[in-house]
Amino acid sequence: MDLHQPAGLFEGFGPNPLDPLGPRTTHRVAATSTAELRTLVRQQCPKSPGIYGMLDRSGQLIYVGKSKRLRIRLLSYFSPRNAEEKAGRIIQAAQTVLWETQPSEFAALLREQQLIRRWTPRWNVQEIPKRQRPVYLCLGGAPAPYFFLDAMPPADVVASEGPFRGAGKMQRAVDALNNFYRLRDCSSKQELYFADQLQLFELEQRPGCLRYEIGRCSGPCVGQCTRRQYDQQVAEAESFLDGFHAAPLETIRETIHRAAEMRQYELAGRMSRDLVSLEYLHRKLMFLAAARRKYTFVYSVPGHESEPDAQQNHRGVWYLIRRGEVCESIVAPRCPEEFQRARRRVTHWKRVLADPENHRAASPFPFTLSLVAQWLRKQPQELERTFHPSEAGRRYRALARS
Repeated sequence: MDLHQPAGLFEGFGPNPLDPLGPRTTHRVAATSTAELRTLVRQQCPKSPGIYGMLDRSGQLIYVGKSKRLRIRLLSYFSPRNAEEKAGRIIQAAQTVLWETQPSEFAALLREQQLIRRWTPRWNVQEIPKRQRPVYLCLGGAPAPYFFLDAMPPADVVASEGPFRGAGKMQRAVDALNNFYRLRDCSSKQELYFADQLQLFELEQRPGCLRYEIGRCSGPCVGQCTRRQYDQQVAEAESFLDGFHAAPLETIRETIHRAAEMRQYELAGRMSRDLVSLEYLHRKLMFLAAARRKYTFVYSVPGHESEPDAQQNHRGVWYLIRRGEVCESIVAPRCPEEFQRARRRVTHWKRVLADPENHRAASPFPFTLSLVAQWLRKQPQELERTFHPSEAGRRYRALARS
């Protein structure tokens, strides 16, 4: 997927893989003055849930947002109270406002996150201070994986989690984890080989950095560990990432205690800063791990009640959520014919959830885990709308009666 906006005029938001009711029309209004733009938004934009975008004078997408009431949210950008705030600066730079309605606030949340990743608009990404940008904690980098941060997890990582805020804090946590698990953190250009790897000629190898010499790396650059030994360390690191234990925190706490007893205050202070970063990371990992354990179901989201002049594409949607991640969606059935069509897909979902091979597989939309977890934490009553695929018939009959 192209993560950078191409040059030229922005034509539309593009396809939405999680909208079974699409494709949707991208509405736009343009004006040379802010006052005229506000008038057009007030006249034409509905109060439906949806996402919106701002184009600058060169036709580039500079911002994407979402709202459960599009018109009200967009008009707030023009408020004099926001003139010196971020919203005011965005609208001053904009010459065109676009929007796309969505069937629900939840659908708008999903679409907003997908579009930010698709287009990386300036005011969503570049204008945010680097230390505040969301990052993913990744474990990857064949043939000797290690922890690193990335704006989006590469496809070939062993595991990833996030997003997390605070790049500085997260980088400190990454360094502490690589040290604890003795994983390399060298450049991809560094040549690696394992102790059990055959070589044509015996060559003297020198460490690529000091970390091996001070006991913080297993030394895959100098053949000081076998592939099996290194893979075992990676497996333990992945277990921490999954929230199964807190071994790095426990070890660091012991180190701080011993350092304080021996009056090694500089070491104790440095390790205390590492501990603060790891405690933040571990809390978030435990939150996401709980979501993975608890959230496997079909989530039935009713459609927004459309305005009289709105298009009929605000039907309810059933989302398959597996281990906290949105995987697929279908239109919520309202009649026997629609239910028969939906039943085939729901039967497939039932098989997917029953197959142990799928328990560890990631969905095509890993960014939805944090979104789903936070959505259901803030609105726990929404769990009443969830059900197992085997209960689809009962849910359909309840929908048909309503």
